[in-house]
Amino acid sequence: MNGEPLRAHPAQLRAANVARTFAALGVLIGTVAFLTLVFGRTGERIAVLMCVNVAAVVALAIYCGNTGIVSFGNGAFMALGAYLSGILTMPAGLQRSALPDLPAWLAGYELSVLGALPLVLLAGLTFALLTGSAISRLLGPSAAIATLGLLIIVHSIAISAREFTRGSQTFYGVPRVTDLTFVLIAAMLFILIARLFRESRWGFFARAVRDDEDAATALGISPRRARLVAWTLSGTLATVAGALYGHILGAFSPASFYLSLVFAHVVMMIVGGMSSVGGAVVGVVAVTLLQNTVRNLEGGITLGSVTLPEVFGLTTVSLGIAILLVIWLRPQGLVGSFELGPGAGARMFQRIKGTAKAAPAPRPVTSETLEARGLSRAFAGVQAVADVSFDVPAGRITGLIGPNGAGKSTLVNLITGQYSADAGTAEIDGTSLTGLPRHRIIKYRVARSFQNLRLFSGLTAFENVLVAALAAGFSRKDANAIALRELDAFDLRDIAAMRAENLPYGARKRLEIARALAQDPAILLLDEPAAGMNPAETDDLADRLIRIREDRNIGILLIDHDLRFVNRLCSHIIVMNRGQKIAEGTPEEVRADPHVIEAYIGRGRVARAADTTPPKEVLAN
Repeated sequence: MNGEPLRAHPAQLRAANVARTFAALGVLIGTVAFLTLVFGRTGERIAVLMCVNVAAVVALAIYCGNTGIVSFGNGAFMALGAYLSGILTMPAGLQRSALPDLPAWLAGYELSVLGALPLVLLAGLTFALLTGSAISRLLGPSAAIATLGLLIIVHSIAISAREFTRGSQTFYGVPRVTDLTFVLIAAMLFILIARLFRESRWGFFARAVRDDEDAATALGISPRRARLVAWTLSGTLATVAGALYGHILGAFSPASFYLSLVFAHVVMMIVGGMSSVGGAVVGVVAVTLLQNTVRNLEGGITLGSVTLPEVFGLTTVSLGIAILLVIWLRPQGLVGSFELGPGAGARMFQRIKGTAKAAPAPRPVTSETLEARGLSRAFAGVQAVADVSFDVPAGRITGLIGPNGAGKSTLVNLITGQYSADAGTAEIDGTSLTGLPRHRIIKYRVARSFQNLRLFSGLTAFENVLVAALAAGFSRKDANAIALRELDAFDLRDIAAMRAENLPYGARKRLEIARALAQDPAILLLDEPAAGMNPAETDDLADRLIRIREDRNIGILLIDHDLRFVNRLCSHIIVMNRGQKIAEGTPEEVRADPHVIEAYIGRGRVARAADTTPPKEVLAN
């Protein structure tokens, strides 16, 4: 994908998002119009069911697409919505005969469908919060299995709770909804909600956690909370979609919301592309057309002189083949990762004109000092860090150097809470960071980069920086401006529309620093920011870091193996070896320290090196 110049005004960004939304709505409305105009009443019935499926699959994609976790729990929420709405809207006389043992507090309401939906929504919200409090703690396959377990549990309860559901028998007497306009409006509303969530603060947080949980946590995002918000909204909307589905069927049983329905919805989501709302809509349309075509063949068909026999289960087989082909030929689905429409991907920035408002000035940094006191950590009996103490004051670039395996990155991980310390503390202006949840460290204006690049590969360069500013608590308008400011500071504006995984290596290294600076830190921890860069890129990065320190007065702790780079930037250097601090002082003092010379050159080579090049000159270069 080619990057286009990014000139993003917040209002124009919103306009591009509106264009994306209307593209998804256009696919739905166009398909509905085609079905009703070409196939008449039959097409209208197909369109009604398709609209409800759009609502259900879009609800499912809110969780799956933004978290990357495939959920099978949609059927559980849909069953809850269908049965509850059916009970609330069932005529009282019919209810007494169909559900004679229904508790009095739930009987005889006889509400309209619209009147029952707010109660269904409230029930779905409560159920989603209760189940999400546990499921949001889980990741990947564990979370997917937990959602499958939820579906099985709810299915079993629906069969057992005969006084509410008639057990495995058909639940009948539900007022039917066949109004295409009503379900079309409902599906459009679901699309709008899903698009709003995707572009909201919590939508960005969920996608950041999806791509790299450790990096997202370091920015101040709570992974569990991000997944819980996505699960809660998804489950609530799925409950409403289930109510609509029940009113279309008119009569149903627990099997109506079990594996066959869930499988169909997961196929629709994956075929279209689970990473976008437009993908969910396209998936439903494509699979609906496929299902209805195959269903006509399932009962047998005559083509000329050839008669094809009945093939029971052909529809299910076709769904399986469809999902296998998509996973094989286009793993990201028919739509892919970006949304539909002229605002998609790099085209979004091609269409945006103008410039953003001025970013708010960074908060002043005065006397903030990061203090490490006696930090220690052992892994399986190996002492990675042993009783290390030092200060990183504002306004100074402090170097942290040492041979490979000296414990430098481990020390940064102890400061930022990625590892818990066996002993010692890290403080900033008297406030202890030790023991705080990792996502709360940024509250005290301590930001970091990682030794190995930890960008959000599924987000663009602009979105990577934007999500950092949002996580730091800035409003969306200010976060947009701050993101543009930091992209400019590292000459990334021209490639801001590219996904992070497609950027050149040097640009990715600069992007990670820009992302950290978007959080307005007082102390910045940079773990090998110049690793893998060529000399020209390293010199350029050094110039930028010097300007940042001068302009913002922030304190920087710089870890790097390029001693020329460190000596140019740092007025104070700390040296570690084998988990211990062995020297500290100015670059000149450190280069002359015999312990440092020995750590880098080796005791046996010190004498030989002195015969040719003085050891301290080796360290200087």
